Formats: sequence, structure tokens, C-alpha cells
Amino acid sequence: MSKKLKNIILIVLSTVFIFGFFIWGLIAPDLEISTSERRPLEKFPKLSISTIMSGEFMTDFESYTLDHFPLRDKFRTLKSVTAFYVFGQKDNNDIFIAEGHASKLDYPLNKDSVNHATDRFQYVYDTYLKDNAGDIYLSVIPDKNYFLAEKNKYPSVDYKAMISQVRENMPYAQYIDITDKLEISDYYTTDSHWKQEEILPVAQHLAENMGVSLNAEYTQTKALTPFYGVYAGQSALPLKPDTITYLENEHTKSLQVYDFETDSYIPVYDTQKLQSNDPYEMYLGGPKSLLVIENPKAETDKELVIFRDSFASSLTPLISEGYSKITLVDIRYLAPEMLKNFITVEGQDVLFLYSTSVMNNSVTIK
Repeated sequence: MSKKLKNIILIVLSTVFIFGFFIWGLIAPDLEISTSERRPLEKFPKLSISTIMSGEFMTDFESYTLDHFPLRDKFRTLKSVTAFYVFGQKDNNDIFIAEGHASKLDYPLNKDSVNHATDRFQYVYDTYLKDNAGDIYLSVIPDKNYFLAEKNKYPSVDYKAMISQVRENMPYAQYIDITDKLEISDYYTTDSHWKQEEILPVAQHLAENMGVSLNAEYTQTKALTPFYGVYAGQSALPLKPDTITYLENEHTKSLQVYDFETDSYIPVYDTQKLQSNDPYEMYLGGPKSLLVIENPKAETDKELVIFRDSFASSLTPLISEGYSKITLVDIRYLAPEMLKNFITVEGQDVLFLYSTSVMNNSVTIK
């Protein structure tokens, strides 16, 4: 075969590849959501004279084409595998792998973010809790990097300084330290959250420090659906899935969970969510602004209000044994100024329970 013919074949194949993918991208139906990344995909931009002249159309069109490129996830995986295992990159898209766990870089300590969070907690305290609440408690949940980052030579938040700042800004709350009750094996390997079956010691420690006794035993049920956590999609690596396990006993089975968003009762463990983009949402329905959980089998009339993030979804059923009523409030979705329309604090104990990742990125707190 002559050199000229080889060049012609190469040009033809390259042209077919480039224009073939271009046409495939144009005619293929657009997806609305990236299930692997758990985010909405860019939509086709508005075409007008003004958007063309300003350059806005071409900028948005580039983002649109990148989101809808054929075999996009396959190419993302190829890129990540090459970056990690061929070129030896320490991280890809801020995701790193250490000790069999995928985790996301989060540094340095954002003191302004911590102050924003505690300022909003201060508003809650001044407006609703001061002179009205019972005992007020605070606990900070360490993220996976607490156990992974520094020892594996990755940049890390100064956790000691963060917790010290939170405690200093919240003198009205009794701090309960749970860091020594956790280790990296208590967290999913592909996700940011902790495993419910591993955090009974945390639940018992919190309950004991809040004057509540937990004695019930649990049975474990393992979900058959493999769990690919948020870091599996973000890393685009072919990671081994986790298994979701949930704990049940007579208390969890009798709990009545009222969801203010849907004005209805929801299950403690919504197993239908195991088929969703985020199976962790099976715990108390996932992101919810306001839930009230009543325990008809409680041997006490104690009540608790928890201001929380998503980590509390799997923890709360484990401490429900000690309370007749637990109110879960997530001020990432419900502005504190609106709480007066939904809850009244009259002697209930209160727990502020937030992860370090939320404290360091508290723009989500209203």
C-alpha cells in the first residue's frame, strides 16, 4: 500500500470519526440528568442575535456539547483510569483514592464558612431556643478526610481548629465529641456518608451524653441493589460498589414519620429509593426540610429537635428509642426565618449535628 493511499485512508477515517460523533451528538436525544455525576446536564442554549453577539451562545453551546457528547461516561472513565493508573496522578477532579476509599479534597479551613454556619445557628438560638429549649447539644461529624487525607499526604482541613472555632462560636451548646467513636471503615468506600450498621457506638455515645439510654437490639437487612456512591460517579473510575445495610427493631418499625413537604407520612426506610440515583436517600426519604418522627413505643416523654444535614438521616432511627418525638430540621432547605410557621420549642432538648464538609462549605445553609 502506497504512502499516499495510507494518508487518504487515515484522513477518511478521521473525518468519519469526527463528523460521525458530531452527527451522533446532534441526533441523539438529550438526557436531562447525569446519573453517574448526580447533576443536571446543560440544555441547548437560547439562540438569538444578542446571545450570539455577546458570545454567550458559543460559551453555553460548548458546555452543552461537552455534556451530551456520545459515550461521554465511557470517555470519562478512560480519562480517569489513564490519569490514575498510567500517569500516576494523585487525584482527578479533586477525587483521590486511599486505603480503598474514594474521597474528595476539601481544604483549606474556610473560617468564613464556619462563621456563616454558626451565625445562622446563633439566629436559631436567639429566635427560638433561648429561654425556651431544654438542654442544647452540639456535635461535629468528621468527614472521610479526617481519617485519610493527612496520613496519605493529601492536603487537609485543620479539623482541630475547625471544631475549636465552632465550639467557641456556640457557647450555649454542650459539645459531644464523637471523633474517637469513628474510623474509616465506618464509611462507605464510594460515598461520603457513614454506614448505619457501623454507627451504633456513635448513637449510644450521643444518647448517653444527652441523658438517654439505648438498649434495643437490631436485625440487619442488606439491600440487594449495589450502591455506587457519589464519589464513584465523580471519579469516573470502575470502583467496587458498596452494600447498603439498614437496622430494624420494634421501635423503628413503629415510628411514624411525617414529611411537611409532601404533607404525608413516609417510611423510615424507603426501599424504593434503592433504585434511585442516590440509594442513601432510602434513609428517611433523603433531603427533607422538616420531618417529625413519633415513637408510640417510647417509654419516655422526652422530645428532641435536631438541626442537621444528611448524616442524621441514618443516625436518627438509632436514637429514636429514647424519645417520644424527634423533629428533624434542615436549614439548607428551610430558612430559619420560616421555622415559626412550623415548630414551637417548649422545653425540648436540641442537638446541632453537622458534618465538617457542610461546615466548611456552608453556603448551602440559608
